[in-house]
Amino acid sequence: MSNWLLHLPVLWMGVIVFAGIYLATAGLHRGIAVLAVGDRARIFKAISPSVLAPLATIYALLFGFLAAQVWSDGDRANTAVNREASALRSIVLLAAAFPGEPEQRVNGLLRSYIQETAANEWPEMGRGSVSLTLAPPRLSEALRTTLALTPGNEGQTIAQREMVASLESVLDARRQRVILSKSSINWVKWTVLLVQAGLLLVCVAMVHSDDPAASRIILTVFATGIGAAIVLIASHSRPFTGGISVSPSVLLQVLPDSSASSKSP
Repeated sequence: MSNWLLHLPVLWMGVIVFAGIYLATAGLHRGIAVLAVGDRARIFKAISPSVLAPLATIYALLFGFLAAQVWSDGDRANTAVNREASALRSIVLLAAAFPGEPEQRVNGLLRSYIQETAANEWPEMGRGSVSLTLAPPRLSEALRTTLALTPGNEGQTIAQREMVASLESVLDARRQRVILSKSSINWVKWTVLLVQAGLLLVCVAMVHSDDPAASRIILTVFATGIGAAIVLIASHSRPFTGGISVSPSVLLQVLPDSSASSKSP
């Protein structure tokens, strides 16, 4: 499936997919009608309508297989983003154990990380171009700053340890969402699904080749179902791409308040 199509809003994606399906179905109907003459008409009519049931079942199984994949990827992407946001919120709360400049420093780094992630990294994930080669510099600096803190009591020691663990959790959650941003349905799966849909439409057209009106009606019904299935799969095929995608809103909700940090004693 072309990347430009996956980036479209669902409405326009649906318009293009349905237009393509209907045009192909109309061409198929016309082609079968032209061929259904003489001995070919008798052969087409001899095809049993019962063959449609196994073809439709195979198509439904393929659709269910792909739907399970894309919805699983979507759930995992949401879980990774929520885990990342939860860990960031924990760091903000724990940083209060080191009031003053350390807290401001950590919160400032987290604030920059979240803003840069939402503004720059999210669009890049939608294109599948984010790399895991380098760690985010803001998180790396936050980790170094946390490790450099000198606890003055047992409470600060515990807070420092938990902050380090939370930062590691943020890095792990980010790795998961970057990996999932590259997840997609490969061309083999799309090809098999479309070939199976085409075979189903061909059989429908052949079975009803002696009745053009009935053929048009049943082909339109099947084409509509196939188009809806393709739109459903395509709109969810990449967790961070398109009109239905995981947004950074949860991360923005835990954005540290700069004014609150500046008031720390």
